[in-house]
Amino acid sequence: MMAAIVLLHRWLGIAFCLMFAMWFASGIVMHFVPFPSLTEAERLAGLAPVERGPAVMAVADAVTASGITGATRVRLIQRGDGSVYVVSGPSRVRAVHSSDGAAASVEFPDTALAIAQDHARRRGLDAARATIVARADYDQWSVPNGFDRHRPLFRIALGDAAGTEVYVSSRTGEVVLDTTRSERGWNWVGSVLHWIYPTVLRSNWALWDRVIWTLSLLALIGAMFGAVLGVIRIRIRGRQISSPYRGWHALHHIIGLFSTMFVLAWIFSGWLSMDHGRLFSRGQLTAAEASVTNAVPDWRSAPSFDQRPLSTSSREVEWFAFNGSAYRRDRTDLGSQTLIKAGEPARDRQMAFLEEQDVSSLTPRLAAGCDAASVLADNDAYPARPIVPGAPVYRSRCGDLWFDIDGADGSIVQRLDASRRAYRWAYSALHTLDLPVLMAHPRLRDGLIVGLCALGLVFSVTGIAIGWRRLRATFATKAA
Repeated sequence: MMAAIVLLHRWLGIAFCLMFAMWFASGIVMHFVPFPSLTEAERLAGLAPVERGPAVMAVADAVTASGITGATRVRLIQRGDGSVYVVSGPSRVRAVHSSDGAAASVEFPDTALAIAQDHARRRGLDAARATIVARADYDQWSVPNGFDRHRPLFRIALGDAAGTEVYVSSRTGEVVLDTTRSERGWNWVGSVLHWIYPTVLRSNWALWDRVIWTLSLLALIGAMFGAVLGVIRIRIRGRQISSPYRGWHALHHIIGLFSTMFVLAWIFSGWLSMDHGRLFSRGQLTAAEASVTNAVPDWRSAPSFDQRPLSTSSREVEWFAFNGSAYRRDRTDLGSQTLIKAGEPARDRQMAFLEEQDVSSLTPRLAAGCDAASVLADNDAYPARPIVPGAPVYRSRCGDLWFDIDGADGSIVQRLDASRRAYRWAYSALHTLDLPVLMAHPRLRDGLIVGLCALGLVFSVTGIAIGWRRLRATFATKAA
């Protein structure tokens, strides 16, 4: 048995020592430079105020014109070619002109270029030299599945000092992603390496999922064998712990003993990041729950502009259904919005966010035995973030099942059963150290993450040196 463990650890270590070093080094980079995305603040800042003219059709007519069955959300935004309704269903999204319901998808590069330039100027970016780079389904920065409903994407280089590139959806004409030269450069040695994210592999999600899950599992097995050997090979002389090895082997053994708990926890939790329902629940709504939260409203009852005039500073108007009623959400900036509920005059009930009684009346329809909803504390052990800064997130406990609901737009932020709560500790807490006490002291958390990853990197380097020597000796023996 010991001979088998030694053999497996040796060759799994040789196979994965470089990958371990890559994971630890890229993990440090990722902590400070996340994968490129368009933040909600950037998206909203790039939107022009909505111009509501007499030709804007009713929401119900826009839903009909879109052809989307089961539309659950509708947004009105302003583009250079006029105001546009963006209609979203369970798996599709489509844009139609608000004047006549004609399709408002973007087919021509010139239209995408004009949209990108307008977006950039509103954010204070230099777009004078903007050019179309490509129109494609995938590239390195647009591989996440969240962009599937927007493909293909137009990629436009602004030609500014920061090397900014923006991506325009061909389906809705919205800017959905931006990157800068600095973000791209750091992510090549950060997220792309860490997640093993080359476009050719990541564009096939199922294949990428299986490959990374398998590699992570093999790496975990190799580390576990090493931990067993490291403990067994401890030598105690007097009151001191020593190693029977010399040179690189001794360094690998001693550093491994100090870092074993962290390395195993980090590799194990990293493997769990690829779980995707294999061992733990995925936190997805059941079909019955989704039928309640995504119930299609009577769009004819949606609050109109006659009920409350549109502010000249509104950058986006959204209609959504919540607990059987249609709401209108007017957004003027990142942290400011107004909600209007169907059937209630705006002067009688005008609110910024959903209130506790609104949420408490919904959750009994999701599950039995639900407690009254309460506002989630900022330092909760199971954190959830609203889409609008300052908006409340309401938690309703239905026995062993919890629902967190965004007070800004009524969406389910997370569904937590016992399995999902266990996953929060087994993956997120171990891998990112997002414990409430550390989140309250970000510099301490930064230092711990960098220090622990640096320790893991040094440990990996000793493994690389040992592996290289073993390979050289093996090939030299065969050559002789």
